[in-house]
Amino acid sequence: MTGFAAAHAEPLVLSGDAWTRGAGQASDAFADPARVRDATIGRVEQARVAGLFDAAARDYLARQREFHLAHDPDGMAELAGIADGFGLPEDDLFTHLHLGTLNDFKSGARLDSDGCSAWAAPDGPDGPIVVKNRDYSGLHKGIQRVTLQSGNDVTTGAMLCVGSLGSPAGYSSGMNAKGLMLADTQVAVRAHRVGWLRYFLMTRILATCGTVGDALDLIASKPHAGGGTLVLADASGDTAVVELSADATGIQRGGIVWRTNHYVLPDHAADTLLPEGDRIAGNSGERFAYLERWLPGLTLDTAHAARLMQTHRDTGPGAAPLCQHGETEASQTLSTSIYSCRLGALTFSQGNPCGGDWQTYRMPS
Repeated sequence: MTGFAAAHAEPLVLSGDAWTRGAGQASDAFADPARVRDATIGRVEQARVAGLFDAAARDYLARQREFHLAHDPDGMAELAGIADGFGLPEDDLFTHLHLGTLNDFKSGARLDSDGCSAWAAPDGPDGPIVVKNRDYSGLHKGIQRVTLQSGNDVTTGAMLCVGSLGSPAGYSSGMNAKGLMLADTQVAVRAHRVGWLRYFLMTRILATCGTVGDALDLIASKPHAGGGTLVLADASGDTAVVELSADATGIQRGGIVWRTNHYVLPDHAADTLLPEGDRIAGNSGERFAYLERWLPGLTLDTAHAARLMQTHRDTGPGAAPLCQHGETEASQTLSTSIYSCRLGALTFSQGNPCGGDWQTYRMPS
């Protein structure tokens, strides 16, 4: 990390059972209940006015609720705690997590509020790392939080997560005390089914899995709703990308791995929805190709990862917009997360990484 400065910061500490940790989000001194509502329930209300919730959508959500109550009771307890803590309707919070899926049903697949570029490397000066630029709605700019969570259902000891108030712990990325790191990217897809939604799945992986192999076993044990990818690495240097198709998950394992907002494995690529005129969809391939070009020759440490994720089109010839800027409510890069299990730290940019506002959050030893 020579020549790279990051100030020490403290996460929001949440402990206890899943419900208690969820309700504890509202105890954050910086929590703005109105902002949380706008970023969650407000979006659901907009979707309702737009006619998104037809009979098929309502039936799907009901079956999804039954699935998660049966297979992820801790995740649903956390969501109930969040709802109680902020005084929000739990059903609408559950629906909010499914808005991308419901948009896919309408073939609307708008990614202008959800993008992301993520990659993992098996080794380097800072050991195995997982890196993510979080591209999401500007509504989440004021409610994005780093949390340190522990409880009776967190069998890995603790998890350090980047997410948003009003959503499950592992809503964007995280690392646990066993050294497992993960990040997701959104992919709009043509097919969904009743199954594990990745926002719940990510928290359960961090809470219960110590290695990439453990995570892959958990992923293989249940059907999935479909849509999105997971990028993973662990303390041994094992890495993987999982494309969460509704038909069958696709896995690429070992070495440097990366994803943006489309599927690339032969059996899944055709499942991607990339509507014309969508800004994030339009540059997903460009960002993927840029990572493919630069990652093999990159010094795989925190400092070089940070510089790579600051890239704009004007950075140099052939550069891609890994760091994205937008208006307040449009998609933009809300943060950059660089996890190193060897350092036991998350190096984090609150806002666009080109702004240089870096902080370090440490996993307790």
